[in-house]
Amino acid sequence: MTTLDDIKSAVSNELEQFEAFYKEALHSDNFLLDKIGRYTLKHKGKQLRPLFVFLSAKCFGEVNESTYRAATFIELLHSATLIHDDVVDDASERRGFASINAMYKNKIAVLAGDYLLSKGMMIALENRDYQMLDMISETVRNMSEGEIFQLEKAKKFDISEDDYYQIIEKKTASMIASCCAIGAVSAGASPKQVDMMKKFGINAGIAFQIRDDIFDYQPFNHSGKSYGNDIKEHKMTLPLIHLLKNSSAIERTLIISKIRLSGKKYRTINDIIKKANDKNSLQYCEEKMNFFAQQAENQLNIIPDCEAKDALKNILYYCIKRTI
Repeated sequence: MTTLDDIKSAVSNELEQFEAFYKEALHSDNFLLDKIGRYTLKHKGKQLRPLFVFLSAKCFGEVNESTYRAATFIELLHSATLIHDDVVDDASERRGFASINAMYKNKIAVLAGDYLLSKGMMIALENRDYQMLDMISETVRNMSEGEIFQLEKAKKFDISEDDYYQIIEKKTASMIASCCAIGAVSAGASPKQVDMMKKFGINAGIAFQIRDDIFDYQPFNHSGKSYGNDIKEHKMTLPLIHLLKNSSAIERTLIISKIRLSGKKYRTINDIIKKANDKNSLQYCEEKMNFFAQQAENQLNIIPDCEAKDALKNILYYCIKRTI
């Protein structure tokens, strides 16, 4: 299987230069904000989002200053949302290290997240990247709407499969779609090409999220994430939605009752996971994930062949076949 490092080689120089852009964007004259920025940079993730931006740009032209600003804005937004998510989830760790809210308490964490988001907006405004700002503002709105919709529906355990796709399209896929669209815009792509890349990003993002949701029902996954968190948090993800849909009324009532009363206990979690396997729920999720991945690839097939296009296909299949 193609590794992430192999995929990154197509834009290795661009990613190296991006580091300088991002480091500068995180800098603050305020000592505490600068310290948080350096901590964020030190413990950055796989940087998939800037990778989508650069590869999308190279499908239609050359990476330029606008592309670097787009990737920086996206990564600032992503970092801000992770900090805010940790506050909402009361998470003490992020990628195996202490979360910002665990180190500095919630108030500072929320303000630090706001600061990162505002830095991205200022970069766009100062350079008159109005189309980029418009696209990312829509993404922020979608992510907020998706999160609130999920919280509303989770109370009653009545999320349908269509609801689920709507939620993850807004919460996860809209960010990937934005990466691909603004990358294409920065390289001078036509409106039709930008729309095509947005559709690619939506389908890739949905497939990516389904893979994450499958991990949560696999006790022996190698993702580095503990399993069962979605059950503990009463999240209605696709494995649970399929399990409940394919259970009798009595079974459904018992499953929901167990999650509500003892969902944090691993005995309950393991029981729910066993039931999901008995109902072939994870197999169903794999099939759906592959369906959305194929829809994403169909969009890429319209683009003329190039190294960046091949890399986007590889990153798509890395995301759904990954074990980490």
